[in-house]
Amino acid sequence: MALLRLVWVLSGRGWADCIVSDHQAEAEVTASYITTAPEDLLTAVTRLIVGETECRAQFEAEPTAFRWIFYREGTTVWIRLLELANGSAHDNKGTEIWSTQQDIDVVARAVIHCFDEVVREYGESAYRGKWGEHFPRAELEALRAAWRDHRGDWADSSTPSNP
Repeated sequence: MALLRLVWVLSGRGWADCIVSDHQAEAEVTASYITTAPEDLLTAVTRLIVGETECRAQFEAEPTAFRWIFYREGTTVWIRLLELANGSAHDNKGTEIWSTQQDIDVVARAVIHCFDEVVREYGESAYRGKWGEHFPRAELEALRAAWRDHRGDWADSSTPSNP
């Protein structure tokens, strides 16, 4: 099993299930198109790559929310995934349903691979038809570009594959 794996499945008009797993555990969360969930996830990881130390993304599941919290120190990223009864609630009101520590290169590759697989499976037109919004092409390409620009900064990391 990969160190980190994300799968984005369009489960119905305007709904997606995201399965995230590492070598120890797995969690499945739901996202509604009422927010920009895929764009927010891609943007949060891009921000980590370019040097931010804490980023967030949130999936609304009406009324439940799932909050991704990313903390970066050096090349290590700690990911916490919280379930909240109310999306505007403070983190301490949430229940942690999954967490992991990964190398930043592993995180970037997993997220890029996830959305590359989405577009391969559905195509951008079918994605829009099922999700209700355009495929997040600009955000995916921004992440890919940031990863390519910065992966040389992580000399201690293993040689990444080319997604």
